[in-house]
Amino acid sequence: MPRRAGAAARPGAAVTAAALSLPLAGGRAALPPAPARPGPARRRVHRAGPQAARSTARLAPCPPRPEPAAAGREAAMSLLSALVPLLRVYRIGLLVILHQLRRRLLFLRPRCPPAAVFPTQNGKVAIVTGGAKGIGYQTVKHLARLGMHVIIAGNSENEGQEAVRKIQEEALTGKVEFLYCDLASMKSIRQFVQRFRAKNCPLHVLVNNAGVMMVPERKTEDGFEEHFGLNYLGHFLLTNLLLDTLKQSGTHSHNARIITVSSATHYVGELHLNDLQSRCSYSPHGAYAQSKLALVLFTYRLQHLLTANGSHVTANVVDPGVVNTDLYKHVFWVIKVAKWMTAWLFFKTPEEGASTSIYAAVSPEMEGAGGCYLYNETRTKSADVAYDEELQRRLWTESCKMVGISDESSRVP
Repeated sequence: MPRRAGAAARPGAAVTAAALSLPLAGGRAALPPAPARPGPARRRVHRAGPQAARSTARLAPCPPRPEPAAAGREAAMSLLSALVPLLRVYRIGLLVILHQLRRRLLFLRPRCPPAAVFPTQNGKVAIVTGGAKGIGYQTVKHLARLGMHVIIAGNSENEGQEAVRKIQEEALTGKVEFLYCDLASMKSIRQFVQRFRAKNCPLHVLVNNAGVMMVPERKTEDGFEEHFGLNYLGHFLLTNLLLDTLKQSGTHSHNARIITVSSATHYVGELHLNDLQSRCSYSPHGAYAQSKLALVLFTYRLQHLLTANGSHVTANVVDPGVVNTDLYKHVFWVIKVAKWMTAWLFFKTPEEGASTSIYAAVSPEMEGAGGCYLYNETRTKSADVAYDEELQRRLWTESCKMVGISDESSRVP
């Protein structure tokens, strides 16, 4: 009788052959002894057994073992992709710390004068992201001392209201308030802008200060890698949504100002336009450095567009240095211990770290000046790649697609 189609691939026969590890003899699978009980079942097993075993060997072979050399290379590349950004970030951090130590030993302080020396800012309005603690808190406090109405944009209601209470206790001349804004959520950013617009007030200073540093791999509400999504894309969207208000508030003699806080780590950052979300190989150090480089590229492109449109708005990027803040909670424990023991000598205080942001926001020396990288209140050269205008343009275009806004820059050369 001819064999029925598909009988050779019966699951039962396949499992039997595999489970017994049948030895091969002459290219055929050796069968187990046939059952002694007669009947249809015996004839059926006897007829299908050899074909099933042979088919199993043909259709479901054991997966080939990876070659040791290839597996070793893959492991080495994976380790290297994580190790190189780490070493680069800590190297640039060490160089900045040594520079800060040299300034401290030479009794050189940040030359940002006390708040009272700057012109008063009565009637002006500022927004500071992440203004509830650290560098942002000191920025808010100094701007309020100058008479500004400062709005803290943050993702913690309790911390924000506590910051407002502490600043108001100093009986400052300015007004301080808190508005909720989660920069890891495009929806929250849009809601913040709506609430701000409802106040019908101008906007003279925007300080993009908030950020995260070296967090484990995780996503924002919108599915973006957290460093890139919060540090960069959140501020990119916020700035673009507030741009019309800034343009309306700036004048020929008193430009509105956008200040974006980057970091010296941008010098070792690499922008992967084909993998901005770090999906191929995640390194918290590499992702952080990329987000800070993106902020510099964004600032330069923004200033180019503002100048081309004749807007009375300037955009600058600041580097606060290595500052003793809470951002280090995700670094290695050895670094935490070293920071705890030596921060008083090597690190800047949050107030010192805020000095460059304050300088960029209110100094008469910065009136009308845009597209600058500022470190210790001095114009400094940023990484060479940050001046690549084609890279600036491509990042801007891709960012517009990510956050869902129109790319007005396409009409600007």
